[in-house]
Amino acid sequence: MAAKIPEAQNRLFKNVFVCKKCHTKIKADAQKILKGKVKCRKCKKGAFRPLKKK
Repeated sequence: MAAKIPEAQNRLFKNVFVCKKCHTKIKADAQKILKGKVKCRKCKKGAFRPLKKK
């Protein structure tokens, strides 16, 4: 298996969240997600979860 490059891991997984309703990915600051300031572009909901690492 290839070595994991930290820069690539950060680009793909850092500050990336998934909408719990429509499964759309969105990049946003974790603090804004926790405070509820971010809404999904597609369904306008505010429920997100972190992106799962492969």
